[in-house]
Amino acid sequence: MMNAVQTGPQDSAQPASVASLSATLSADRAIAADAEMLSAQLQAMRNRLFPPTAQKTLRKFTSGEAARLIGVSDGYLRQLSLAGEGPQPETGSGGRRLYSLAEINALRRHLAEAGGAKAKTYLPHRDPKAGEHMQVIAVTNFKGGSGKTTTSAHLAQYLAMSGLRVLAVDLDPQASMSALFGYQPELDLTGNDTLYGAIRYDGDRRHLRDIICKTYFDGLDLVPGNLELQEFEHTTPQMLADRQHGTHQSVEQQLFFARVQAALDTVSDDYDVVVIDCPPQLGFLTLSALCAATSVLVTVHPQMLDVASMSQFLFMTADLLAVVREAGGELNFDFMRYLITRFEPNDAPQQQIAGFLRSLFGDRVLTSSVVKSTAFSDAGLTKQTLYEVSRDSFTRATYDRAIESLTSVNAEIEGLIAKAWNRPG
Repeated sequence: MMNAVQTGPQDSAQPASVASLSATLSADRAIAADAEMLSAQLQAMRNRLFPPTAQKTLRKFTSGEAARLIGVSDGYLRQLSLAGEGPQPETGSGGRRLYSLAEINALRRHLAEAGGAKAKTYLPHRDPKAGEHMQVIAVTNFKGGSGKTTTSAHLAQYLAMSGLRVLAVDLDPQASMSALFGYQPELDLTGNDTLYGAIRYDGDRRHLRDIICKTYFDGLDLVPGNLELQEFEHTTPQMLADRQHGTHQSVEQQLFFARVQAALDTVSDDYDVVVIDCPPQLGFLTLSALCAATSVLVTVHPQMLDVASMSQFLFMTADLLAVVREAGGELNFDFMRYLITRFEPNDAPQQQIAGFLRSLFGDRVLTSSVVKSTAFSDAGLTKQTLYEVSRDSFTRATYDRAIESLTSVNAEIEGLIAKAWNRPG
């Protein structure tokens, strides 16, 4: 039998340099070399897409888009502009008025300062004095391909465009959401600058505020992710063993499941909503995120294998959360919802599974679904979301169908947040 690590004859279609590389290097070095080549090409691609500073920026919004986001008429925005009130828009070709998201938020503040019944509508920040606690939404499922990162990124951006102060937390070591927000982890992060830096057990722990990064979305900050998050999965068992034997220092006695919540509590005055993109596995990180969450979204791809996988995920989650509850952890969710993603309405088996889930879980399945669309992957080619790209970049019917489903889902979640804050729906 051939040894698994032996190399076979060179593939004639394979470049000589690559064939030589795989033939001369051990498996770990070959994989590391591939990683370095891929990283370099991704960096070069980013430099081409976002010259000269290689940083992402958000497009300007038309006056019609700005009016819809603020909740006023386009004519009213024109009146404000002519009167010189609030930030003045940029005038584009054909006299079109264009606003940045920062200018839209400045307009919100300007309108809210006038007071009145609509002040809260213009500037919907939570009011702690009214008992409106920071919403922490964990987006989770331990099967890859369920649209978890896509859901997290678009939800965070939607809420920021709605005028809320949002913190996106990338807990996935693969850092896909960080990449969407313009960070290439192995190049832009130097170490101890993910959430792990704020929840680690040793003296190198940092304040979360020192880790948070600004994004090109006004009102949306990011705690980036990278491979160092895996350290929490490795150090937590050792901490638990030390605790059992009484060898852990008292200052570090806070159990793992309380550490994410404790870190988020230190910045709660700065944010209305936290959106956590959990890793696709049920480890200590995911469990800690669930314990910190006030609400949970479980993404579901309507295929039978995915639904069967979700069944096991729910069993395991219930068992682990029961252990946490018995250890003193508080588990009270404002809402828990299942979100059907990558849905193809014309696919009969998917329709059956979606109907099955709705009959089983009732209103715990969100009414709206995220449809499967090439618009998501096309936007992803330039590390953008649908909220960032222009409608003119796509076949309009394709874009409209995707953005309508996405916005319907996010508006439904926004309504659940308002309900948790006892606001009118």
